Amino acid sequence: MRAVQFARTGGPEVLELVEVETPEPGPGQVRVRHAASGINFIDTYQRGGLYPVKLPCIPGGEAAGVVDAVGDGVTRLKAGDRVAYLGGFGGYAEANVVAAERAVKVPEQVDLKVAAASFLKGMTVEAFVRRCYPVRAGQFVLVHAAAGGVGQIMVQWLKAIGAVVIATVGSEAKAERARALGADHVILYREQDVAAEVRRITGGQGVAVAYDSVGKDTFEGTLGSLARRGWFVAFGNASGPAPPVDPLRLMRGGSLVFTRPTLFDYVATPEELEASAAALFEMIATGRVKIEIGQTFALADARQAHEALESRATVGASLLVP
Repeated sequence: MRAVQFARTGGPEVLELVEVETPEPGPGQVRVRHAASGINFIDTYQRGGLYPVKLPCIPGGEAAGVVDAVGDGVTRLKAGDRVAYLGGFGGYAEANVVAAERAVKVPEQVDLKVAAASFLKGMTVEAFVRRCYPVRAGQFVLVHAAAGGVGQIMVQWLKAIGAVVIATVGSEAKAERARALGADHVILYREQDVAAEVRRITGGQGVAVAYDSVGKDTFEGTLGSLARRGWFVAFGNASGPAPPVDPLRLMRGGSLVFTRPTLFDYVATPEELEASAAALFEMIATGRVKIEIGQTFALADARQAHEALESRATVGASLLVP
C-alpha cells in the first residue's frame, strides 16, 4: 500500500511517499481502509522533532474508513463497519491497523470524511469545554485561532452552550469566518492588543477561560486577558512553544490557573473515548456543529499540506485522501 513517512526529522521536505507492506491485524486489532485521514498540528510537531517519535514514522493519529479485517478476540467491530479511530501513528496511508478499543463506530448520519476531519479536533473541544474547564452559559471565553480546525468547532460548541465568545484570528478574511460561526467579538491578534481589547469588551472583567493553541505569539495577551481565578488552557504551539510560567505571576494575576492538557488523557479508557465521540457525533448530527473541510490533499501532496498548515494558510480542517 502507499503511505507517507519521514525517516528523519525536519521540515515538510522530509515527508516521502513510499510503498510499504499492508499491515495485518493482530489480536485485539482491526484494519481500517481509509476514506480520509486528518491532518493536525501534532503531526508537524512530530515531523519537526518537537515531539520525539521512533523513526521511520508514518504520521497521522486520526482517520475514518471501513473495517476490512479483524484480529483474534475482536467482537465489538466487524468487517464492513464504518469507524473513526484515534491512534498514535499510521494515518497517512491507504490503510492502518489499530487497537479495536481505540476505534468507534460512525453513525450513518455522519459522513466518513466529516468524521476524519473532526474526530481528534472535535473530541479535543469536547474534553476542554466540558471537562477540563466546564464552560457555563453567559461566561466570557477567549478562543485563539478561531478560524482553524479546532477553533471553528470550539466557537460553535461554546455558542451552543451559551457562552460569550471572543475570538482571535490573523486576518480580516478569517475574522469574517469567525463571525459567521457565531463569535460575538473578533480581535485581529497581529494588529490589536488582545488583552486591552478583552478588557474593553468585558468591562474590565476579563475572561473566565482562554483556549490558546498558538503558543509563543499569544502567551502574554492570553495571560493579560484572564479574570480573577481565570483559566489559561494552553494546548498548542503553532507559533512556537510558550515560555515557562512563573507560579508567582499566576498569583499576582488573580489566582490564575494554567494547564497544558492533552486530549489523550481525557479519552484514556474505551469508555471515555466512546462517550466523547458520542457527544461529538451528536453535535454534528443535530447541526449544532458544522465541520468545514477547507482543504483536501492527496497522499502524494502531504508536503504541501504541512507547508500550508504551518504557514497558517489553511481554513477549517485539512484532509489527506488515498
